[in-house]
Formats: sequence, structure tokens, C-alpha cells
Amino acid sequence: MRHNKKINHLGRKSAHRKAMLSNMASSLILNKRIITTVAKAKALRMYVEPLITRSKEDNTSNRRLVFSYLQNKYAVTELFREVSTKVAERPGGYTRIIRMPNMRAGDAADMCMMELVDYNEIYTNEGKKAPKAKTTRRGRGKKEAAPVAEAPAAEAPAAEAPAETPAE
Repeated sequence: MRHNKKINHLGRKSAHRKAMLSNMASSLILNKRIITTVAKAKALRMYVEPLITRSKEDNTSNRRLVFSYLQNKYAVTELFREVSTKVAERPGGYTRIIRMPNMRAGDAADMCMMELVDYNEIYTNEGKKAPKAKTTRRGRGKKEAAPVAEAPAAEAPAAEAPAETPAE
């Protein structure tokens, strides 16, 4: 039975697994999207999401802790400068795993694309307005009503303008 066995060991020793996840997390942060196997992506999601949560609060302690996981100062800088500002209001779920239809040629492993959620312009609607949906009429149409005459525009009251007095 697999009671309390949460971590997928991925067929590797712990040092190899930690190094691989560190490199994959750095690549994900720097490139915003990577292609990998589904099993590695699920393991990476558990590894990188707490680091992104840490990056929301920029202080020395969090930077050192994230660096101890990533071992890449450029990835840490990118995470704390760019990524953290994009995910500031998001409560979690910073990554997305999209399965790809083709399998790896060598061993037929299921492949997927893992990406940071806020960096995909297709799924996010930043700056775009949704097109207005067409309305369809169902049922019988109404009889045409007589055209309504427009009400005359209200004239501005004369009391607003100050009365001029002739100069003597």
C-alpha cells in the first residue's frame, strides 16, 4: 500500500531528482513554458508552486530560501521581479499542464507542455474585450410600434447666467 507516499521518486536517487527538479524549475521560470513528461510535470508542480508563493513577499530570507532550491541567481531574479508581480493577486495554481497528443518516440512516454498560467495570452484575457455575443430571437416577433417622437431638449434656465448691469 502507498500510505503517506506523496512524492513520485521518478526512478532516480534523491540527489539526482532534486537536481533535475531544480533545473526544470529554473527553465520554467526563465522560459515560462517547457515540454516534459506528464509524471515529471506533476512532480515539478509540487516543487515550484511553493517557490512562487514565497516570491510574493520579497525579502532576503525568501530570496535565500528560493535560491537554495533553484541554485540559479538569474532564475531567482526573474522570479522575484517579473513572475511575482504577475501572480500577486492569484491565490495559487500558478502552473498549467497541457497534455500533448503525440508521445515521445523512444519510449512512448506521455508528453505535456507545462507553463506559467499568467504568461499565456491565449487563455488570459488581458487587454482584450470579449466580443459581444449575438442575440438570437426566439418565438414570434412583436408588431412594430409607432415611432416615438423625441422629447424637446430642456432649455437651460436663464437664472444660471449672471445678469449684466450696464456700466455708468
